[in-house]
Amino acid sequence: MSTNHQHSNGVDSNGGPDVKILEQLANRFFKVLPNEDIPKSIAGSGISPSALEQGNAFSINEPQTSLPDPHFVDGQIPKSVAGSGISPSLKNTDTYAANAHSQPGTQYTRQEPFVHSPFQFETLSSYEVQLQQVLNNISSYNPDAQLPGVSNLSEPVFYFLSGKQSIQAIKSLPANAHAPFDVESIKADFPILRERVNGRPLIWLDNAATTQKPKQVIDRLSYFYEHENSNIHRAAHELAARATDAYENARKKVQAFLNASSVNEIVFVRGSTEAINLVAQSWGDENLRAGDEIIISYLEHHANIVPWQQLAARKGLVLRVIPVDDDGQLLLDEYAKLLNPKTRLVSFTQVSNALGTVTPAKEIVAMGHAVGAKVLVDGAQAVSHMRVNVQELNCDWYVFSGHKVFGPTGIGVLYGKEALLNETQPWQGGGNMIKDVTFEKTVYQNSPARFEAGTGNIADAVGLGAAIDYVTKIGIDLINEYEHYLLVYATNLLKQIKGLRLIGTAAEKAGVLSFVLDGFKTEEVGAYLNKAGIAVRSGHHCAQPILRRFGVESTVRPSLAVYNTCADIDALVDALYKIRNKVY
Repeated sequence: MSTNHQHSNGVDSNGGPDVKILEQLANRFFKVLPNEDIPKSIAGSGISPSALEQGNAFSINEPQTSLPDPHFVDGQIPKSVAGSGISPSLKNTDTYAANAHSQPGTQYTRQEPFVHSPFQFETLSSYEVQLQQVLNNISSYNPDAQLPGVSNLSEPVFYFLSGKQSIQAIKSLPANAHAPFDVESIKADFPILRERVNGRPLIWLDNAATTQKPKQVIDRLSYFYEHENSNIHRAAHELAARATDAYENARKKVQAFLNASSVNEIVFVRGSTEAINLVAQSWGDENLRAGDEIIISYLEHHANIVPWQQLAARKGLVLRVIPVDDDGQLLLDEYAKLLNPKTRLVSFTQVSNALGTVTPAKEIVAMGHAVGAKVLVDGAQAVSHMRVNVQELNCDWYVFSGHKVFGPTGIGVLYGKEALLNETQPWQGGGNMIKDVTFEKTVYQNSPARFEAGTGNIADAVGLGAAIDYVTKIGIDLINEYEHYLLVYATNLLKQIKGLRLIGTAAEKAGVLSFVLDGFKTEEVGAYLNKAGIAVRSGHHCAQPILRRFGVESTVRPSLAVYNTCADIDALVDALYKIRNKVY
């Protein structure tokens, strides 16, 4: 199993909800305060609001089929009814008001709040002990009891936080400080999430395609163009010095983010696609010979297939593919059979963009190295969801795109081991990458300059640095845990929609929820969701081989980020019930 992601997908051996996991999630993320107006749909618990309202006995192991569906004419009530029990994050948004009038004859009513959580706390971390102490003292609030960055403990409490945190307080924290986790304050950092689409509040569930940008990144880009804009290196004036410092500081931030051993191992490129092509057309073209073998996997994005196909066709190489099981998990025993002395390169994704499968990256790298192969890891879908440590992975190259981790488009990173990069011939020539040029020969710089010919994307590299600062302040491990909670919550609701088939059910997943719905084309589902203000991706996701492995040409793909909430999931599920029952 992957060393970077040790979560269950919340499903037990019989395919039902894993009760222990759900209880842990409820305890970890939903701390209910006495006398607070907390809605009665408890995220992650699987308890139907309707069952509690009517006093029915319930079990989180059993679907509640005995109650009438208040929304639809022929469906069964899922364990948490989207739109009827208002999720914690919903009541501070206008989504509640919009939903209340979205369908004639449909009643969305707020019920009496819970007084106590249905689950008991077990062992608490030191962070949770501190948090619980603040929660216990909430009725006798005094400023000395605050956690850092919390300005008002009297406001509603959701998930981690003991109150609505001060955004300004977060912005004033040191770069390496972790702000208290409050999803509503995080959402407030993203201006585009205040947009309305077709009269509805925007719900952005297309994060695997691109993440939205926080104000901190937008402001940093503006500041660069207003105060620092210049070409970098060598110029003898103040703005060049400012721009160079900003650019190289961004490189240092990436180094720390990936735990690379040197800034010289961080090369700025346009994105993951360019980084893979760089390796293929520089190292690959230089080092691979006819008959050599490259191994990729069934899970790959086209960007990690096509460059190797092109290289194989040009040089007479053999391309081999690691198969997957019916859950979308790589078959390591089959991978082992593919490895042989002719294997020169293994290139695979850490997280599938189409299925969300988290691969056992460290093991795959070690197995490739055992036969003398170099290994590239595509981290485009991983860096915003989980901690990445390239020294621990021991990969030879690691690639990611800035726009997948709340940074700008058009900027990305190629990490490579320093000695390997310095041994590799550059793939583009021009300024900045040379030590000396004569008409007879050129002497190249060492990495990273040898791979950064010409004027690079300076401003967006600085913006990527700001995005890394933003993620670091929240804490990548908290992001990972919170998104996993959302994934479990969404998975258990989607599984109960009649005719909906989830594509990709690996035990270890990041926040991708690909599905098809019987009787509806994926583009039809996507178009209706858009009318409801919900942005998802529908199509083949530039990953046709893996979808065809599951017998489909396209899926609907909601995908999660740290600013998503249970209310977003409820709105999605509510809309899907309406589609299925043709009441839209």
